[in-house]
Amino acid sequence: MKLKIKRLSEDAIMPRYAHPGDAGLDVFSVEEILIKAGEVQLVGTGISIELPPGTEAQIRPRSGLALKHCITVLNTPGTIDEGYRGEVKIILINHGKESFKVEKGMKIAQMVVQPVLRVEVAETGELSQSRRGERGFGSSGY
Repeated sequence: MKLKIKRLSEDAIMPRYAHPGDAGLDVFSVEEILIKAGEVQLVGTGISIELPPGTEAQIRPRSGLALKHCITVLNTPGTIDEGYRGEVKIILINHGKESFKVEKGMKIAQMVVQPVLRVEVAETGELSQSRRGERGFGSSGY
């Protein structure tokens, strides 16, 4: 299965797996941006993608950035739909107490390509019974 990638900038770094068996491809910043404590920034990657048919790309945080700097992807996971051809941009938020500088070429997120199930929506007046029923938040205990 191939993920086609188009460089939109000479500075763009192609996404890549860091280790054999990794689920996510590292995604890199193409710009330098300061994210102040509590703020959100949209960070460009300088690439656009063409996903294989029947897939989506999920943008997820990097655990190292989250642990060491409190930087994470705001809409986790961010979804890139199969038909999107614009620049892949990452919404980062700084949950820390100090400003964080995103450098050009820095790994800022990971991208996981997943299959997508399509369902047929059917309105109904009743749903089948289940063991859980309508119990929601906290229904399984602490």
